[in-house]
Amino acid sequence: MRLKLRKDPWPLMRKIGGSMMIETQTTTLLDTRFLNETTASRNAYSQAMQTAHEVIQHHFAGLDKPFSGISPEELTALFRSLEICPEEGVELETVLRQTGERILRHSVAVHHPTCAAHLHCPPLTPALAAETMISAMNQSMDSWDQSPAATILEEKMVRWLCRQFGLESQSDGVFTSGGTQSNLMGLLLARNHFAQTRFDWNIQRKGLPPHAKDWRILCSQAAHFTVKQSAALLGLGEEAVICVETDEQHRLSITDLDRKLAQLRQQKKLPFAIVATVGTTDFGSIDPLPPLVERTHKDQMWLHVDAAFGGALAFSERHRHLVTAIERADSITVDFHKWFYQPISCGAFLLRDEAHFDEIKRNADYLNPAEDEQHGIPHLVTKSIQTTRRFDALKLFVSLQTLGRRGFSHMIDRTMEIAAKAAGMIRDDDKLLAINPHPMLNAVVFRYLPEPDPGECQQSRQNWINRDIRQLLLARGEAVIAQTKVKGDICLKLTLLNPRITLTDIHHILNAVKQIGAQLEK
Repeated sequence: MRLKLRKDPWPLMRKIGGSMMIETQTTTLLDTRFLNETTASRNAYSQAMQTAHEVIQHHFAGLDKPFSGISPEELTALFRSLEICPEEGVELETVLRQTGERILRHSVAVHHPTCAAHLHCPPLTPALAAETMISAMNQSMDSWDQSPAATILEEKMVRWLCRQFGLESQSDGVFTSGGTQSNLMGLLLARNHFAQTRFDWNIQRKGLPPHAKDWRILCSQAAHFTVKQSAALLGLGEEAVICVETDEQHRLSITDLDRKLAQLRQQKKLPFAIVATVGTTDFGSIDPLPPLVERTHKDQMWLHVDAAFGGALAFSERHRHLVTAIERADSITVDFHKWFYQPISCGAFLLRDEAHFDEIKRNADYLNPAEDEQHGIPHLVTKSIQTTRRFDALKLFVSLQTLGRRGFSHMIDRTMEIAAKAAGMIRDDDKLLAINPHPMLNAVVFRYLPEPDPGECQQSRQNWINRDIRQLLLARGEAVIAQTKVKGDICLKLTLLNPRITLTDIHHILNAVKQIGAQLEK
C-alpha cells in the first residue's frame, strides 16, 4: 500500500523549523545560565565574574571604615521595597550592582584593621580564589561518584592535619562546618563509646539507656556554649554538663576538677568525658592539657579538645609549646575560618583512633553501598553527620600551598605580639583597666574607667558607659569591637586576628574609646 503524500509539505516544514528555532533559542538561553563548554556560557560567566569583581572592589574592598554605621531601622527601610522574586527576571549586572549598593556597602568590613570584635577573620586572597573553584565545581563530599578528586585530596589533607597535631597513624578526621559541628561529633562519639564499652549498649540502634541520666561531662566555666548545646542535642540535657571553676588566668582549675570528680563519685554519677579548651572565646585561655590527659587516662574518660580558636598554635614555630599534649586527646576540634584566615565555613574534626567512626557509620544503597568498601571506593559520608557537604578542604589547600608553613606562622606570631603590646598600652593608661593584662593569645579584654559619680552606683555607671561606648563606636562606623561580661561587669574586647593591624590602629581605637567615654561622663 502506497502512502499518500501531502500536496503542500511546506506548512508542516515551517512548523517544524519554527519549533527547532525556538528550541535552539531556549538552549542558548540555558547555556548562558550555567557554566558549561559553550562559547555563550563562557562569555556570560566571564561577564558575571567581572561585574561581581567590580562590585566587590567598589562597594566592599575599598571601604575606609569597618562599618557604615547604618541602624537596624534604616536597613529595614532600605529593604522594604525590595521584591524577592519578580515575575520577570532582571539583568544580572543590574542585580549585582544593586546588591553592592544595598548589601555589600552596609556589611562589616572584616578586612578593615579596626574591625576587631569577634573570631571573624579577614579571608586570604588565595582562599577567595579557591572559593570560586569550589562553587563552580559544586562537588558533594558524601560519595566518591560526586567528588572523586576532592575525596582523595580531603583524605590526604586530613592525614596531614593529624600529623601536625601529633596524632598517631591510626588517626583520621573529616572536614566540618566549624566548631559547633566538631564539638557535637566529639561528644557524640564519646557518649557512644562509653555506652558500648561500659554497658555493652549500642546507642545508634537502641537509643539512650535508662542510666544515661547519670552520665556527666566536665568542662571549664569558660568553655564554649556548644558543650551544653551538644549535651542537650545528644539527649543528656544541659544539666549533664558540670562546669569547673577557672583559675586567675581563666583556665580550667585542676584543683576544682578533682573536687568535682570526687563529688560525682560520691553521688554515684558517671563522668565519661572532659572537654578542654585551647583558646577560650573571651580570653584566649588554654586549659592545662597534661594534667587533663593524666586524669582522663586514669579514669578511662574521653578527652575532647576544643581548639577551634587556638588550634593554629600547632603551626607556630614560636608558640607550639602552648598545645603540648594535644596529641593525647581522643578528639580535636579545629576551625580554619578563624586563625587560618579561611572564608566561612571551614573546620575539621580529628580523631585519635579512626575505629570510633564506626559508631556513627551508615550505609545507603543509593549512596555508599557496603560492597564499595570491599573494592576500596572511599565515601566520606561514613565519617560525617552531614550528607551533602562542600569541598572546603580546597581553599585551605590552596592557602597552605601559597603561603607555606612559615607564612602562616608569621601571621599567627605577629597577632600575638600586637595583642601583647595592646595590653601594655591599656595597662599604662589610667583611664583603662586591663582585665587580662598578659593575654595568652590575641584577645584583649579591658574596661573604660569613668570618674565616680556620688549620685550613682559605680558598677552600674561603669557598665552602662562601657556598653554605650561600644554601641557608639559601631554607630559611627569608627570601630567594631566586642562586649562581654566578667563577673557581672560589662567589658570591652579586642580580638586581634587581623595581621594587618598596627599599633597606630590600636592607638586610634583606644583613643576613640576614651573620647566617647569622656563625652558620656558629662
